[in-house]
Amino acid sequence: MVIADNEEKRFSKQLIGKVVVSKSGKRFGEVGDLVFETKSGELIHIILKNPTPHSAKLELERTSDGKPLIPCSSIVALGDFVVVSDEDVI
Repeated sequence: MVIADNEEKRFSKQLIGKVVVSKSGKRFGEVGDLVFETKSGELIHIILKNPTPHSAKLELERTSDGKPLIPCSSIVALGDFVVVSDEDVI
């Protein structure tokens, strides 16, 4: 799967393992997996692995096995980190 990021395309496997942080610098955990809409290929959620105590106390949507989900609509930047908007996560 290829993800477009401001004219630059990235393979979804390049995101796995990246640290997810907020714009204010709070760490949420790491990208464990991705949830896509199968018909359109749209990226819907990031499934967190190794969630931090900060993300554990938030009322995040969760997978059926309890893993925290971050909505992809909250992503503001991709690079060494996946940066998300605090306001859009909670």
